Amino acid sequence: MKTAVVICPGRGTYSATELGYLYRHFPGPGLLATFDRMREQAGQDTLSSLDGASRYSLAKHSRGDNASALIFAATVGDFQSIAREDIEVVAVTGNSMGWYSALACGGALTSEDGFRVANTMGTLMQEALIGGQLIYPWIDEDWVPQPGRRAALLALAADIDARKDHDLTLSIDLGGMFVLAGNNAGLQAFEDAVEPTQGRFPMRLGNHAAFHSHLQRPVAARGRAVLSPDLFQQPDLPLIDGRGAIWWPEASNLSALYNYTLGQQVTNTYDFTRAITIAAREFAPDLFILTGPGATLGGAVAQSLILANWRGLDGKSSFKSIQDDQPMLVSMGMEDQRGLVT
Repeated sequence: MKTAVVICPGRGTYSATELGYLYRHFPGPGLLATFDRMREQAGQDTLSSLDGASRYSLAKHSRGDNASALIFAATVGDFQSIAREDIEVVAVTGNSMGWYSALACGGALTSEDGFRVANTMGTLMQEALIGGQLIYPWIDEDWVPQPGRRAALLALAADIDARKDHDLTLSIDLGGMFVLAGNNAGLQAFEDAVEPTQGRFPMRLGNHAAFHSHLQRPVAARGRAVLSPDLFQQPDLPLIDGRGAIWWPEASNLSALYNYTLGQQVTNTYDFTRAITIAAREFAPDLFILTGPGATLGGAVAQSLILANWRGLDGKSSFKSIQDDQPMLVSMGMEDQRGLVT
């Protein structure tokens, strides 16, 4: 039996190629019907109708109130599809809103309550839509770390943030990428100051608010007002959060877990790189399983393992060599890899 850490993706992973993902992969109609009823009761489009649309609409499917629910459902469905007779899940982590999915996969929330949290927070963020995000790399195209470049970019962001009427801060430490959050003035100043690279960066993220920054304090407060601490319970599996802290089964302070989830997790930097580093070093799994939808987080997972010097990884070529010989990272959103773990 192989051991695995499961990684839950965040926003931006349900795109045009994922349309119909729930129809193709969700393991049972009962839970999906429950999610649909919860959406109907909230006056929202059902997941079945969104996932079953004839074409993907960026304006509709990428909205926070729709995207969060679709991604959560796809993640939980994939988690339930893992062949547990062959694979022992030893810990769960996630990126950004993937933390809500991780809480459900790890048992700290039931699937229904996890959906309630993810859908509520996605809806509140969409309603407020405070600020925005952009993404920019600090490692090179061969995934070799450039620490001087990293320091210079963080110094630039701090300089911009110090300017009058400018907000800019590190939102997600995402492997070899920085996701920056801020108001339009701060984001525009950064875009104007850096060199375009790799044909697509800096990349402004559509329908994304300034997640994981102080700008989200009103959203966090609204979340705490409508979501009860009673939703949370002791996890079944160790959970690694956006600081790299581990929440252990039967030993977690549920009040602290609630406060982190609807407080610091919303308003402070999410350190995905550290979460993966801790997952590797503390649990030493045979596999890292990235649930769907999509597989775009795979690069950030690999880069995080390189930064952790996991198994001697030092760049894209060494990762590819190990991955081609005996995969250490399985992306369930990729059909050719999904069968390795289901």
